[in-house]
Amino acid sequence: MSRRKKNRPSNNKNEPLHQAEQNYDKDELIRLNKYIAHCGFTSRRKADDYIAAGKVEVNGEVVTQMGVKVRRTDKVVVEGQTLSLEKFVYILLNKPKDTITTTDDPRGRDTVMDKIEDATGKRVYPVGRLDRHTMGLLLLTNDGDLANRLMHPSYQVRKTYEVETLPGLKDDELQKLLDGIELEDGPAEAHKLSRTPDGFVMSIFEGRNRLVRRMVEYFGAEVTKLKRVEYAGLTLKDVKMSRWRYLRKKEINALRKMVKLDPLNFD
Repeated sequence: MSRRKKNRPSNNKNEPLHQAEQNYDKDELIRLNKYIAHCGFTSRRKADDYIAAGKVEVNGEVVTQMGVKVRRTDKVVVEGQTLSLEKFVYILLNKPKDTITTTDDPRGRDTVMDKIEDATGKRVYPVGRLDRHTMGLLLLTNDGDLANRLMHPSYQVRKTYEVETLPGLKDDELQKLLDGIELEDGPAEAHKLSRTPDGFVMSIFEGRNRLVRRMVEYFGAEVTKLKRVEYAGLTLKDVKMSRWRYLRKKEINALRKMVKLDPLNFD
């Protein structure tokens, strides 16, 4: 018997599921890897691997050439599974500590997918990563275009964290975070920073691996608590730890506008 428990959404009665059709015209040409990704089967990059390995058929013919385009009316099969374009789904999770940001874990540890099990019946993927011990706001979706752009550094998506350290950072060290410091993989700086009774709140635009922790370690200190409280204008308001909610229509289209994607139509 599975040890996983279903996790109900926060305020679900007041927040009905908002899904958006992928409004491709029946004659519109779509790159095959994009079509596979938008069917929720896998990422666009991994779709290229399936194509190269000869595991993709279009209308009964194996396709191995990159750049092939299909229509939504074509029959696309990957490893024997016939695909169809899913409605887009968007979930905001308040990730707890000791949870892996991945779709599965061979060692049986809790993953973010355990927290939203049976939420949609669709495959959704984390947008970026929070390390195992980092808590807070994580976005999950099957909207590959939005996810890719939110993670791309050129769109300067803001992330805000509550940080506690041992020992606590001094005023001059916090100022250095604002002015910019040099890490092993390049310069890093805080966009905004303010003290709290137990530490500080810091906003950054980058998404490099363990960036906040490494910025703190630069001063010989250690992060004892790290929680993301804001991402791309979204916050954790009314979402308790380990709970989740669907994004609202206006939130979804605000995200798409931020990264220069067209708005979506909803049911």
